[in-house]
Amino acid sequence: MRPGHPLQLALGLIIWSLWLVAVYAGLSLSCLSVWPDARLGVGSWLNELLGSLTLLIAAWLFGCAWRLWRMPPPILAARRFVVRVGAWVYLLAAVATLFVGLPIMALPPCL
Repeated sequence: MRPGHPLQLALGLIIWSLWLVAVYAGLSLSCLSVWPDARLGVGSWLNELLGSLTLLIAAWLFGCAWRLWRMPPPILAARRFVVRVGAWVYLLAAVATLFVGLPIMALPPCL
């Protein structure tokens, strides 16, 4: 996608929201029905899988922010606005992903 495309303004938060739904759905469904008697600990495969997904999504969002920030500013002011605000939105989504993902690495999935 072109850096000046208006979808850049919302794409970071869309990706973050999809990640959030996937993480909470994965944790909830795994604790609810798959293993009703099993207690997963902090270092379980579920925590490792979701923690890896968190780091992967956060790194991708940081990369998108870096790519937009480092590109030369477009000539049109509207495209320049989209590029700069899009970079900040990606950065915000990456920080939110890491912030929300921290409990995945410190708490067991099924309490």
